[in-house]
Formats: sequence, structure tokens, C-alpha cells
Amino acid sequence: MDLQRPVAPSPYDLLPRVDAFTVVSDDVVDGAQLSQEFVLNGGNQSPHLAWSGFPEATKSFAVTCFDPDAPSASGWWHWLVVDIPVSVTELARGAGAADGGALPAGAFHAETDFGSGGYGGSAPPPGDRPHRYLFAVHAVDSESLGVGPDARAAVVGLQLTFHTLARAVIAPVYSR
Repeated sequence: MDLQRPVAPSPYDLLPRVDAFTVVSDDVVDGAQLSQEFVLNGGNQSPHLAWSGFPEATKSFAVTCFDPDAPSASGWWHWLVVDIPVSVTELARGAGAADGGALPAGAFHAETDFGSGGYGGSAPPPGDRPHRYLFAVHAVDSESLGVGPDARAAVVGLQLTFHTLARAVIAPVYSR
């Protein structure tokens, strides 16, 4: 099996354009290799993320992590957090714990491609090219995205397409 596929575009390049704002992290760097703390067979912790410069009309946020380089036609969703209050502009390292206890009040995890809520770290096939992990913060036009914790990633993604005012992305990589 040849795992050296062409590089997929960012899924956000295929959606209607929205404004950009800034996301930074104490834990990950755009284009740099993820530390073992943030991979599935390592610490499996979600990284710290902080954001600023979003539109005044923002009413809530969603945070997602997507691997467009996964060996599937639909990529791989590693993390989905929705209904983050607009007053919250940072998630601490480990906020992606499956129990949701480290999330701000009102926010919750939706179902990832691992089949459960919470953060699931990177786990590309051994020998595959570096995978990009698109940690995105979405500025949302409503206080609630209108989905529940059992919502599948495709449903969350569809709702985000219609309700995102602006987006900030940081994209570390990982290979093994």
C-alpha cells in the first residue's frame, strides 16, 4: 500500500471565505512537529490555545482539530468543542479531557472520528508523510451552534460552515 498520497488542501480553502483572526499556543507551533504530549500513544493531551482579534459580532466559539492528510476520503476529526462562551478566549492544556471537566461552563465536546467526545491525539500510519493537524478556532454568530454532544463531526462542520464569522488556524505536523 502506497501511503505517499498527494497533499490535500486545507478543508477551509474549499469553504466560503471568512475573515481571519489570531490563535497562539504555548504548546504547538505552526508547521513544527507535535510533542509526544499531544499524540494518541503519548500523553494524548490537547494543547493550550489562546485567541484574539475576532469580530465584535462573535457570540461564541468552537474549537476543532482536523487532519486533512489522514488516509481516508474524509480526513480525520480529532477534537470538536462547541458553545464556548464569547467571554472565554483561551483553553488550557488538557481541556480536551473526555469528561469535559476542564471546559468552560456551557461548552461541550462533540463526537470525533474516534467515536467519542474529547481530544484524540495524532496517530498517523508509521512511515506516512507528516500529517497536518489544523487546530481551528471558529468565531460563531450565535451563542449555541444548535448541536448536542452526540453530534457527528460532519454535522458540526456543516453548522460551522453556516455560522462562522471568522477563523483562526494553527497547524503543527506529526509523523512517525
